[in-house]
Amino acid sequence: MKPAPLQPRRLSDGIVERIETLVLEGSLRPGERLPAERALAEEFGVSRPSVREAIQKLVARGLLVSRHGGGTFVNSTLGTSFRDPMIELLGRNPEAQRDLIEFRHTLEGACAYYAAQRATAPDRERLKAAFERVQDCYLQQGRISRADEGRADALFHLAIAEASHNAVLLHTIRSLFELLEHNVVTNIGGMLPLGSAVRDRLLAQHEALYRAIVEGRAEDARRLASEHMDYVQDVLNDNRDEIERIERAQRRREPV
Repeated sequence: MKPAPLQPRRLSDGIVERIETLVLEGSLRPGERLPAERALAEEFGVSRPSVREAIQKLVARGLLVSRHGGGTFVNSTLGTSFRDPMIELLGRNPEAQRDLIEFRHTLEGACAYYAAQRATAPDRERLKAAFERVQDCYLQQGRISRADEGRADALFHLAIAEASHNAVLLHTIRSLFELLEHNVVTNIGGMLPLGSAVRDRLLAQHEALYRAIVEGRAEDARRLASEHMDYVQDVLNDNRDEIERIERAQRRREPV
């Protein structure tokens, strides 16, 4: 039996693969606008009709969204594990917050390990900028909101995930980013009132983690990421226990 002749590969299929790769590796982010057709055609060295055909295929798959007269965007819901009601529910539940810290313990240790092994020069520049934002927030104590500080912290951890060059780890972190940011803000609210020693320790942990990654010390990076989450959990537990002791003491009445 004669094999069926091979079908010539359409040029648009190659463009589809290129765009899919950019989304998968995180170079194109959910909600990000794609360059105009003319710019994409020049970048890929193809005709505009081929680009248009590729975009139509990706829109049909749900990866891209075209807005009439407004351009083409990566679907903003791409990879979203939790929608707003679930984020609100998890954010208000103390047990869920503890669960998230446990989840981060495993996930961020892996991100740090691979980031130390795989970070490129551009990755290290982004990590440097992200760490300096965290550092600047600590220096602005009392002059910056918890929300801004929490976002800087969460973006630092996101930069580590990007530097890991592991698509599954990256998109897991990205899909949980709003929840992660809320968790960091909640943690800051529970930890920073405990004094400058806690604040200084947190900054030192972030710096040690950053140094381990940019210096390529993978095992140290994983250990430091895990130790950081252990410390956060321990401090929050101690603080919660102290609050419960104070509330219990206040409920006791003086003997008549």
